[in-house]
Amino acid sequence: MKSKTRPVRWLVCFLGTLTIASAAQADLLDGVVTKITDGDTIWVRPAQCDDAVRCRPIKIRMQGIDAPERCQAWGTQATQALRARLLNQTVQVRYSSRDVYGRALGRVSMGNEDIGAWMVKQGHAWSYRERHNAGPYAQEQARAERSHLGLFADLQATEPRVFRKSHGPCGASDPP
Repeated sequence: MKSKTRPVRWLVCFLGTLTIASAAQADLLDGVVTKITDGDTIWVRPAQCDDAVRCRPIKIRMQGIDAPERCQAWGTQATQALRARLLNQTVQVRYSSRDVYGRALGRVSMGNEDIGAWMVKQGHAWSYRERHNAGPYAQEQARAERSHLGLFADLQATEPRVFRKSHGPCGASDPP
């Protein structure tokens, strides 16, 4: 009896591994940045798409950072910095899930450079922290704070999550 179930178990295990491997490949996206919404949200048109008219860009929320809101102090500068760095550039996105707004959550890189790390190093965003976790870019943030770069030059700078709690999200009438 054992000899008959072994090949079946092996096959199930093998197929499970293939499924996991293909799922891991499905979370990679190469494409061109077509739009920058704010300091942590970009739109990427997949490179594999031949028909730019029918192939819609995918909205990506950059994972690991929290940039100021558009209507918040330094929000415009963060958006402009990201736009200058990425607009019309080819990027790679490794995404794993979606946020509450339906955006793909992903790490964005251009070549070998992690763009989230770059944003924090330049003082355009905070390392996204949860509870007692300082976030993936805590070291970059500490250096930017010590050097008073970007938004960290303002000792009264408010983290976006705190800003949203007291002011709500930026409205359509707020400056872009």
